[in-house]
Amino acid sequence: MATKKVIAVDLGAESGRVMQVGFDGSRLHIDEVHRFPNVAVNANDVLYWDALRLWHEIQTGIRLAAPDSAGIGVDTWGVDFALLDRDGRLLCNPIHYRDKSWEGMMDWVFERVPRRELYEITGLQIIAVNTIWRLAHLVKTNSPLLETAHTYLTIADLFNFWLSGSKTCEFTHASTHQIFNPRLNGWDYDLLKRIGFPSQMFPEIVPPGTRLGAYNGIPVWTTASHDTGSAVVAVPSTTENYAYTSSGTWSLLGLELPTPVINDAAYAANATNEGGVNGTWRFLRNIAGMWLVQQCRAVWAEQGKHYEYAELAALAEQAEAFTAFIDPDDDEFYQPGDMPARIREVCVRSGQPAPETPGQIVRVIYESLVLKYRHVLERLLQASGRTVERMHIIGGGSRNALLCQMAADALGRVVVAGPAEATALGNAIVQFVALGEFSSVAEARALLAKDADARTYEPRHTAAWDDAYDRFENLVKGP
Repeated sequence: MATKKVIAVDLGAESGRVMQVGFDGSRLHIDEVHRFPNVAVNANDVLYWDALRLWHEIQTGIRLAAPDSAGIGVDTWGVDFALLDRDGRLLCNPIHYRDKSWEGMMDWVFERVPRRELYEITGLQIIAVNTIWRLAHLVKTNSPLLETAHTYLTIADLFNFWLSGSKTCEFTHASTHQIFNPRLNGWDYDLLKRIGFPSQMFPEIVPPGTRLGAYNGIPVWTTASHDTGSAVVAVPSTTENYAYTSSGTWSLLGLELPTPVINDAAYAANATNEGGVNGTWRFLRNIAGMWLVQQCRAVWAEQGKHYEYAELAALAEQAEAFTAFIDPDDDEFYQPGDMPARIREVCVRSGQPAPETPGQIVRVIYESLVLKYRHVLERLLQASGRTVERMHIIGGGSRNALLCQMAADALGRVVVAGPAEATALGNAIVQFVALGEFSSVAEARALLAKDADARTYEPRHTAAWDDAYDRFENLVKGP
């Protein structure tokens, strides 16, 4: 069987890649065509994504890919959006989800839509990254953008529009914006009205696998445009009793379910419901992930100490275990900055010894991160009534053997690591299903489950980790 190839454009918060994925009838092959940094830009005290630079890099990557590609699909991080004028021109660079414009906006929104009601409407966890706070900020500040904006697009669909000319929003991404109502399966116009945001600019929502048009003769498909949605497509499981963690800048830990879970236990757990492929739902929590290590690494680089991620993991493995813990989701760690200093300050404030060396600091991050995995998983299982036998860690974090082994130890469950390129593979699988190369996502997952590259970690030293978890739970604030 001749190999069919598609292009997977995968944009993360730290970097972007254009990948070529081929399928020869028995195996998926993936090649990195072009990689580039994704650098946020601060201008006039506002943090933006550099959308035009990303568009330039996307075009460069597509030019380097095979000209006979059967499709292009774009996935990106969630929650962010772009505004176009009536002629389809971008009004300004999209505002970054870590911009300070969210500050104070939760209370402003809750005065108009009470917190519990907002959760009941949208099923999304209350977290600083949510789109609704930035929409509310535009309303509160009477932004002139609202006078000229004609079309609202998710960040992924901005690039889909530039590729295809189609002004639509893809389901999995739209579901992350906290203005989508799972029960209505669409935008909640009443919610928009209550916060004062114009509703006429919101386009049609389309499912993954929709053909939007073509770019230089190559069909453009909606994939699961939220990168976590694409990553979950590539979970190599043939059973339902599993949990997943998509590990990158964020760790998104959750379950794949046939319906959303919106109840008191889910609200108490601050769990989120995001759309998946084929009508599935990702019941999950956003956890800070490798963001803390990324920021530490940047600070050390400014000090003239350049560490590769593998080197930091080796230093962490040599450091003493269980000296101190942090809540990775503490608001102290949300903004960019001197993360090593912040971690030390939080440890001292909670009566724990402050980690000093890079190895000690990264050890604290890793241990705290996997203990937060356990904290979140217990609450998701309670709210959903599900049981799980194993955890699949996918994405870049699956390459980190220390983190994966710690996760198995902390969870007391088998961890299956890989594929590392889950997001690009999931992106491509949705295209291949649309092209008829796979009959279903399940068929593609069964193929991935046979891949010898996956690594299994058995839990060890569970008693020591149980003791550590008790200490960690005493420090964690909130759900």
